[in-house]
Amino acid sequence: MSDGLLFRDDAYLAETTATVVAVTERGGIVTDRTVFYGTSGGQPGDTGVMRRADGSEIRIAATICGETKDEIVHLPDANQPLPTLGETLSLSIDWDRRLKLMRMHTACHLLTVVCPFPITGAAVGEEESRVDFDIPDASYDKESVTARLMELVAADHPVFTRWITDDDLATNPGLVKSKNVRPPVGTGLIRLVGIGTNGAVDTQPCGGTHVRSTGEVGPLHIGKIEKKGRENRRFRIRFGPLPG
Repeated sequence: MSDGLLFRDDAYLAETTATVVAVTERGGIVTDRTVFYGTSGGQPGDTGVMRRADGSEIRIAATICGETKDEIVHLPDANQPLPTLGETLSLSIDWDRRLKLMRMHTACHLLTVVCPFPITGAAVGEEESRVDFDIPDASYDKESVTARLMELVAADHPVFTRWITDDDLATNPGLVKSKNVRPPVGTGLIRLVGIGTNGAVDTQPCGGTHVRSTGEVGPLHIGKIEKKGRENRRFRIRFGPLPG
């Protein structure tokens, strides 16, 4: 599916040119296309810059979704100039930050493979992410989960996206791993993220950005497992090897 949200088809696209189509009452900038991901699904929105024809910059401090997830609103830093309608801008995301988020988001998917239980919450961060599960099995510990995660990373499985219809999802409800949040339906299409050949390792609905293969995630470990309820456990993922 191709549209103005360029990150959906190519998460590695860090720059593009775009035309301003709206400026909101609060100073948010909407363009006809963008490489900026808007905060959604536990993944923070991108930061970066918009460059004008005269070389001046508009620093973007945050990116959010508008009335729907198909509308991206870029929020400038304080005291930044605003562009005019119809103005052409050069958009650039903070690539180093985005790549960390892509690696982390992919790691979160891998964790749901290692811990195949209903997800009750998740948040992706640059240095640490968390996934909460309803998990009745107390045998899952930092060491064993880390070892299994690193096996999936070392296998360098491909990561890809594809689209299915609302009806396809309705006939395959097991694709949804979240206990409380359902993917948005009504547009006719649902974006899936697959890991492994033909999605054999994992396939689930997701609108976020991910690396192209699990090997790009790099070394990571479970830093902490917290008890949040009788069966609810919070797993914290951190970059780097498990401390000795």
